[in-house]
Amino acid sequence: MLPIAIANGQEISVLPKLLNRHGLVTGATGTGKTVTLQVIAERLSRAGIPVFAADVKGDLAGVAVAGQTSEKFQKRLDQLGIKEHAFSANSCVFWDVFGQKGHPVRTTISEMGPLLLSRLLNLNETQAGVLQIVFSYADDQGMLLLDLKDLRAMLGYVADQRKELTTEYGNVTPASIGAIQRALLSLEEQGGDQFFGEPAFELSDLLQTDSNGNGIINILHAEQLVRSPKVYATFLLWMLSELFEQLPEVGDIEKPKLVFFFDEAHLLFEDAPDALLDKIEQVVRLIRSKGIGVFFVTQHPLDIPEKVLSQLGNRVQHALRAFTPNEQKKLKAAADTFRANPGLDLEKAIPELGIGEAIVSFLYEKGTPLPAERAFIAPPFSRIGPIEANERLAILQSSIVAGVYEQSIDRESAYEMLKNKAEKAAASPPAEEVRKTRASTRQPEDVMTAVMKSAARAAASQAGRSLIRGILGGLLGGKRR
Repeated sequence: MLPIAIANGQEISVLPKLLNRHGLVTGATGTGKTVTLQVIAERLSRAGIPVFAADVKGDLAGVAVAGQTSEKFQKRLDQLGIKEHAFSANSCVFWDVFGQKGHPVRTTISEMGPLLLSRLLNLNETQAGVLQIVFSYADDQGMLLLDLKDLRAMLGYVADQRKELTTEYGNVTPASIGAIQRALLSLEEQGGDQFFGEPAFELSDLLQTDSNGNGIINILHAEQLVRSPKVYATFLLWMLSELFEQLPEVGDIEKPKLVFFFDEAHLLFEDAPDALLDKIEQVVRLIRSKGIGVFFVTQHPLDIPEKVLSQLGNRVQHALRAFTPNEQKKLKAAADTFRANPGLDLEKAIPELGIGEAIVSFLYEKGTPLPAERAFIAPPFSRIGPIEANERLAILQSSIVAGVYEQSIDRESAYEMLKNKAEKAAASPPAEEVRKTRASTRQPEDVMTAVMKSAARAAASQAGRSLIRGILGGLLGGKRR
């Protein structure tokens, strides 16, 4: 039992084994959602459950250092009847796509896959189809797409070979290639080039505990990242999708392997095409069997599509304001998402909630939600608010992954292979001489190339998997660090 809130002197707890039924934290800006996320994270950590959360404002980082008392804090403790409160820090690892306030996070173009990359680049259906062709052709040729220069080189090569590729792969137009290249340039200007490359991020690094058995709290510094909302949302969706694809089935276990908090969750669903929404719904529905719990954090329950919302069993609702007819309708909809409590008028209570106060309903033993209760979120043991630069640096230097991801690697991939191919072509003898000697000089197909092609065909036949993703990297690179 993990106590999250207090109502009438009684603790309200969430059951660890039901955290894979997912959850939702909602409320207007400034009502206490971040502190609620912090409290849940540190309680999970103490139960030995690793956590991943994005820090979009910089104040979630306080979970890494011990809190301290204040007049305001002591007043809340007295109000809740808490006699003793031991402040303490939590074991944390900081991550940052840009490598400035956390360990760098990278993935490869191949691992991202064409579906999410099309979303990231804001491509239309035709352009996304061309990108799919580029991935397919790269897979068939055994060419790794690791970073943006690999993808640019492959796009240029496919454009040059488009007439020969039309019959087998489909139509490739110069206009679509140009649009994708421009989108890549825009992504690079937003810092996307720092995200693609190696050493690629190992998801197993999220699933660790410290020497005391406490779950590591992984904090993604996202203040800069969230300024590009589509990049932010696609990045988190990629992480969630990779967890879904890489982790084995474990069914219902006593506590999850990881709880994943998706802050600013509305960004995930804005302008998302139907194909992507279907993928998100599928991942949320099936990832529970992989031992992963997902909490969406946003302002209003209606920010989440109904198919996804119906799967979120553990609920925390902070205050909502309802001054207009439309806001009143949304307030009623929020109240209707809870199991009714005859002694509590939810439509009246939700607008009246103070900071740090919420309507809560968690799942209990049989997997059904408890009636909604008006409660105070339990006070955290760690600091409320941001940390100092020297504190962050000390945590980074003592991290369990310190030094693993800091130095980028640029091994041979599509860019180098195509460059070598062009250089050999420029230095090769005339075509007539090549035809005369081809039969006598032809060598058996390289064994590794054959293995890669076989793996590519096998991967393509697996329903639900994106093209090749990390398979090529595994074949050629072994362990990525």
